[in-house]
Amino acid sequence: MAPDTSTPNNQQIAQKSIRGVFWNYISFGLGKGLVFVTTAILARLLTPDDFGIVAFATLAVTYLSILKDFGLGPALIHRRQNVDEAANTVFTLNLLLGAGLTLAGIAVAPLVATFFREPLVTPVLRWLSLTFILNSLGSIHVVRLQRELEFRRKLIPDLGRSLFKGIVSISLALTGFGVWSLVIGQLAGVLAGVILSWVVFPWLPRLTINLNLARGLLRYGLSVVGVDALTITTDNLDYLLIGRLFGNAALGIYTLAFRLPELLVLNPLWVMAAAIFPAYATVQDKPETLRRGFLTTVRFVEILCVPLALGMFLTADPLVRVAFGDQWLAAIPIVRVLALFVLVRSIGFNAGDVYKAVGRPDILVKLELLNVAVLVPALWIGASFGLVGVALGHLAASLVRMIADLLVASRFINANLRDILLQLKPSFLSGLALIMLALPSLYLTAEAIPLVQLVVTMLAGGIGYLTVLWLLERESLLYMSRLGKVPLSSSS
Repeated sequence: MAPDTSTPNNQQIAQKSIRGVFWNYISFGLGKGLVFVTTAILARLLTPDDFGIVAFATLAVTYLSILKDFGLGPALIHRRQNVDEAANTVFTLNLLLGAGLTLAGIAVAPLVATFFREPLVTPVLRWLSLTFILNSLGSIHVVRLQRELEFRRKLIPDLGRSLFKGIVSISLALTGFGVWSLVIGQLAGVLAGVILSWVVFPWLPRLTINLNLARGLLRYGLSVVGVDALTITTDNLDYLLIGRLFGNAALGIYTLAFRLPELLVLNPLWVMAAAIFPAYATVQDKPETLRRGFLTTVRFVEILCVPLALGMFLTADPLVRVAFGDQWLAAIPIVRVLALFVLVRSIGFNAGDVYKAVGRPDILVKLELLNVAVLVPALWIGASFGLVGVALGHLAASLVRMIADLLVASRFINANLRDILLQLKPSFLSGLALIMLALPSLYLTAEAIPLVQLVVTMLAGGIGYLTVLWLLERESLLYMSRLGKVPLSSSS
C-alpha cells in the first residue's frame, strides 16, 4: 500500500509529505502536550463555571471565525501561479477581515450575553474578539509555511503560542484572576504566535489588492468558506445547545470532557490534514497517484487514531481523575462516548482534502448539508437525556457521515469501498489485541490509585497493539520510516 514513487517527482512529493506530517506531529505533540498540562493545572485552580463562561465567548468567536479569511488561505495553498502577488493580496484582505470581525465581536457581545443569560460574557467576548485582528497579522506567514511543507519551521510559532498561553494563564489563575486568566492567556498566546511566525518566515508583505487575483482566489475560497461554515456550525451545535439549556457549569464539564478526545484524536487529524492537503494539491493532475495517496493516508490515520480512541474509552475513569481531579468526575461517561465518536469520525476524514485538492470543495458542502440534516435532530433528541445524550447524538450522526464520506470517496477517486475498508484491517485487528490486554489490566488494578491503574492499562494495551501491528504491517512501517528519512543537508 505504499505510495507510487516510481518517478523522482513522486518520490520527492512522498518524502516531503511524510516529513511534513512528521514535523506537524512533533509540533502537535509538544504543543498539545503543553495545552494538556496547562488544562490539567487550570482544572484544579478554576471552576466549571469559569470554563463555561469562556466557552460561551469562545463559541461566539468560533462562529464569527467562519469569515476570518473567506477561504483565501486554502486558495493560496492550491494556487500554482503568481504566488507572491497572491500572498500580498490575501494578507491585505485578511487584515481588513480581521479588523471587521474584531469590531463585529465587540458589537454582538451584549446579544451573546443575553442569549446565554450570563452578563460576564460581554466583556470577555469583547476582549477575545481582539484575536481576529492579531491572528490576521501572521496567518499568511503560517499558510506559506504550510504551502511549502515547511512544518519544521512552523513548529516554532505553534509551540510559542501554547507556551506563552500556558504560562500567562497559570500565573494569573494562581493570583486569583479567575476567568480572566483564560482570556488574557489566550491573547498572550496569539500575540506570541504572530511574532514568532514573522521570525521564522521573514516575509514582508505589501498592502495591495490585485482585483484579478482576488476574484480567482475568492471563487475557490468561497466554496471552502461554505464548507467551513457548515463544519463550524455542526461541530459547535452541542456547545450551543448545552450552554442554552443547561448553563455554564454544565458547559464547562462538557467542554473539558471534549478536551481529551479533541487533544488526542481530532487535533492530530487536523494536523495531518494540514500536511496532506498541500501534498494532494501537488498531484491534483495525477489521478492514480492521488488514489494511492488517499488509500495510504486512510491506512495510517487509523493506525494512529485507533489506539488513542480505544485507550481513551477504556481508561476514561482513571484518565479524568489523574488529569483533572475529582471535581470533574461527571465528565467520565461523556469522555467514553466521545472517544467512540472521534474514532468513527477519523475513518475517511481525509476525503475532504482530496476534493479541495482537485478544486471540488463543493462536494464537501453537500456532505456537510447532509451532516447538518442528521446532526440537528440527533442532538435535540439526545439533549433530553442530558450531557451524555448529547454526546450519543454526536456519535449517531458521525456514523451516518462516515458512511456517506466513504461512499462518495470510493466513486470520486476510483477506489471501490472494499479497497478503502481493507485499509482499516491492520489497525482494527491491532485494536482488538489492545482491548484483550487492556481490559483485564483495568479490572485487576481497580483497587490501585488512579495513576497506577492508568499507567498499567496503557502499557498493557500498548504492548498488545504494537505487537500485532508489527506482525501485520512491518514492511509498510519500515518503508515509511525509510522514505521519511531526512538527509543532513536537507533544508526541509
